Amino acid sequence: MQRNIMKGMAWFCGILCASSMSVILYLSMNKTIVISEVAQDEMVENTQDNAPPEPDREQEPKENVLTFVLGKSDTSYLRVPLPEKCGAEDIVIENHYMDQELCVVINEAKEKFYVDHAISGNRDMVRQGLYEATQDGVRLTFHLTGIYECHTILEGNDLYISFLSPREVYDRIVVIDPAWGGKNAGVSANGLMEKDINLNVAKKLKEKLDKTDIKAYYTRMDDVYPDEEGRVKLANETRADMYIRIQTDFNDDNSIYGTTTLYNGDYFIPGFGSVELADALEREVVTSIKGKALGLSAASVNDYALRNVTVPAAAVKSGCITNKQEAILLGREDYQEKIAEGIYQAILKIYEENF
Repeated sequence: MQRNIMKGMAWFCGILCASSMSVILYLSMNKTIVISEVAQDEMVENTQDNAPPEPDREQEPKENVLTFVLGKSDTSYLRVPLPEKCGAEDIVIENHYMDQELCVVINEAKEKFYVDHAISGNRDMVRQGLYEATQDGVRLTFHLTGIYECHTILEGNDLYISFLSPREVYDRIVVIDPAWGGKNAGVSANGLMEKDINLNVAKKLKEKLDKTDIKAYYTRMDDVYPDEEGRVKLANETRADMYIRIQTDFNDDNSIYGTTTLYNGDYFIPGFGSVELADALEREVVTSIKGKALGLSAASVNDYALRNVTVPAAAVKSGCITNKQEAILLGREDYQEKIAEGIYQAILKIYEENF
């Protein structure tokens, strides 16, 4: 009797151990990892002179083009197969939203893997996919149909990517546009280039906005020149609450100094519009730098970006680079910090009072 009881216990323990091991193996093989570190502020130079031709989905080149196959018709994800033993630490994702590109860099992968393995799932937001070898692995570049935020999940040997409109992700959106860049320096005077001042102010503003729940998209964060159409598209497609262009003023009369703010007078927006945005920027920037206000003015016919944005749009010109005394201030880092603080305070007050 005792022997039978002991045999029964041994048999029960064996089944329990086997079941536990099966559960552990299943979980290890089907683990899901959300990759949250997506570089959303990456920039790639895209100028009017050297912009690549828009890929044609119907006439894709034959070399280095990713193969797409139909997946489940009801899926919302794009499925990217990965080599075995590829972990989250081997994947870098960059969202180049100004160029409407998503880049997935997979370290230790080989080009041949993506010759033999197709991309599947929902490619409604993807016009074309390309692959190329890098020093450490393979870069996959997806040309998108618009500007999207990306959500990624790593599950087993597959990377799942879903594409969301900015408004599906963020409640507060601003677009910051440091004017000029790259070969287009803007105005140069008194040893300064306008493009550098604009970019420095934008970087200081970014440090402040990064600490809030406001999503800021930047037309550039480097010395590159995005074309004017791209700047307009960023503001319009993200359906931003406001578009703020950072500029530096000039005048043939080098005795003139002060801050001027331009606004988009082509679109009337009830409630909070371009005039209200320009007024807030003028007041807050002038207060922050303790400068002189030259007032508001409607954008001229030459201000393509400002006049074609369909959300509240304004350009703040915080000083005349052609005035020697003001140029000295504009070249100082602490003064650029004050300009950024003025723009930042204007954004905060606008949200507090209008949204």
